[in-house]
Amino acid sequence: MMSTLKRIGLFLAVNILVVITISLVLNLLGIQPYLSEKGIDIKTLAIFCLMWGMLGSIISLLLSKTLAKFSMGLQMIPENTTHPQEKRLMEIITKLSKQAGLPKTPEVGIYRSPEVNAFATGASKRSSLVAVSSGLLQRMEEGEIEGVLGHEISHVANGDMVTMTLLQGIVNAFVMFLARVLAFVITRAGAKEDRVELGAGYTLFVFLFELLFMFLGMIVIAWFSRRREFRADEGGAALAGREKMVRALKKLQQVIKIQDSNDGGSSFRAFKISGPNGWMRLFSSHPPLEERIEHLLEIPLR
Repeated sequence: MMSTLKRIGLFLAVNILVVITISLVLNLLGIQPYLSEKGIDIKTLAIFCLMWGMLGSIISLLLSKTLAKFSMGLQMIPENTTHPQEKRLMEIITKLSKQAGLPKTPEVGIYRSPEVNAFATGASKRSSLVAVSSGLLQRMEEGEIEGVLGHEISHVANGDMVTMTLLQGIVNAFVMFLARVLAFVITRAGAKEDRVELGAGYTLFVFLFELLFMFLGMIVIAWFSRRREFRADEGGAALAGREKMVRALKKLQQVIKIQDSNDGGSSFRAFKISGPNGWMRLFSSHPPLEERIEHLLEIPLR
């Protein structure tokens, strides 16, 4: 209960921060209302949508490590730890980070969960975090753990967090822009005069078009995310070894149904996710595990 309340409070705090920040930026730039009874200012609308679309995503990225530590209850591992398991985990991540050419070893944390899972986050290669669940450490062998960590380190080395943030921001901006332009055109189309009252009808059309375009935007983002996952698997195989990466994915197939009742729908899920088959795959951020394994077994590693 407390974990859920903590996440809700954190979500509200971040969104309030985003709204305040964007409002201040728009005021400082002198961005005026883009819409009036006489028409729509396309340039102002474009700036408005870009600000709301991009700044929200960027602020979330900049806060991602703090959010992960707070919301997941991460136990951070000090570099000079003497705990055998933690020390070995640090050694593996340090080795993989050097192999991947990272300028700085990511921070490392463990969170209590029976799920076999891991994720990477952070605003840059110099400011990143890799976290693993206690369930992963208990259920996977060292070679399998190395494969998982190679996958997450590859996400950091590939700059996936930044890339996905920029893509999400651009999609958000396009959704807002197109929804408002089309809503204005439709509202004006039924008017007999040059001036038209923009009230509930305009707002309703904006809402409906945003739902439609967000739906389509999710397909684009999910497609790109699946490509990102294949690439991270390739990177994990190159860093840790193909056999270890494949073993990790096969172990995941065995334990995928283990759920954490306290997870609360965390947005930081990463390695554990296995995408569905069929048309629902269009909205999945991860390919099915069997496809990920098949892909690794077929490709030549760099």
